[in-house]
Amino acid sequence: MPWKNQGGGPWGSGPKGPWGSGPQPVGPRPPDLEDLLRRGQDRLQQLLPGGYFSGLGIALILIGAVAIWGLSGFFRVQSEELGVVLRFGKHVRTVQPGLNYHLPYPIETVLLPKALRVSTISIGMTLIDDPARRGRTMRDVPEESLMLTGDENIVDVDFTVLWRIKPDGVGDYLFNIQNPEGTVKAVAESAMREAVGKANIQPVLTGARTTTEQGVQELMQKTLDSYGSGILITQVQMQKVDPPAQVIDSFRDVQAARADLERLQNEAQTYANRVVPDAKGRAAQILQVAEGYKQQAVAEAKGQSARFLKVYDEYKKAPDVTRERIYLETMERVLGGSEKLVYDGGSSSAQGIVPYLPLSELTPRRSAAPATTGQPQQPSGGTR
Repeated sequence: MPWKNQGGGPWGSGPKGPWGSGPQPVGPRPPDLEDLLRRGQDRLQQLLPGGYFSGLGIALILIGAVAIWGLSGFFRVQSEELGVVLRFGKHVRTVQPGLNYHLPYPIETVLLPKALRVSTISIGMTLIDDPARRGRTMRDVPEESLMLTGDENIVDVDFTVLWRIKPDGVGDYLFNIQNPEGTVKAVAESAMREAVGKANIQPVLTGARTTTEQGVQELMQKTLDSYGSGILITQVQMQKVDPPAQVIDSFRDVQAARADLERLQNEAQTYANRVVPDAKGRAAQILQVAEGYKQQAVAEAKGQSARFLKVYDEYKKAPDVTRERIYLETMERVLGGSEKLVYDGGSSSAQGIVPYLPLSELTPRRSAAPATTGQPQQPSGGTR
């Protein structure tokens, strides 16, 4: 059978391959741009009778251009921003976050600084990329952190400054300073160096951090206000305050010795607080006992002298009777507590001794009368 070429090769007519029909288009075909433009021109000609350059066409084009120009004045202010509207380059008003409008360019323009965001600046330290840790790490910056104290010591101070733009100072922030972040950093470093330079190293390292932070914040705010910067310093935080790394071990030894000194002083003061009141109490007790003994001795002496004067008065009235009474009372005190034998004075010692009944051993002894003189008191007993 003879082969016939029907315009499609040996497999038939049309763009066919050896396995059937040829490749077919897949999916919708993209629109032709020239065709779209041509259709748009035709429709515009239908809307503008008389052509593009007729009076009505020009008016409609101008109205559309003015409408588009007027709508270009709408703008949106984000949550951390404030809108600063400029009229021919002059600040006329500040708008809050949200949808706002200004006269279209070039009459008015708008700037959108992040005035409601609190920014942070670190002095004495910086973040650098660390490939080993796959992140960022903190690195010291000694040229910023090393400062001279008032007592000629060197201290390493790392601190951060939190700042934001004043709500009523956005214009000053935009037009009075060229590099706000660099200005804040320079003022912060200068203020901290001034505060540290007026203080000794020990208060800065221990208990004066809060006072130093407040002083630096006030000095920074005063300086920035004098620049008309429109910046508000919200907080100054001292992160690390240490001696230089070269002497930090020796400094810690000195700190430990100072802590031991304070501990020993506190222990000694505690002992003194316990012993001194006890000694004062004992001294007061001894003084009170001595005063009581003094009062007692004086009273007894006065009583004895008064008694003696009374006896002397009676003696002057009846000397014999008083003399005999004194003698009997004295003999009673002397002989009242002693063993007694009565001897009648006979020549025969054996026959002249008269036995007596020891009544003092059969009956309880009477209490001796109070001593009236300096002689020892003895209980009375026995009979003659």
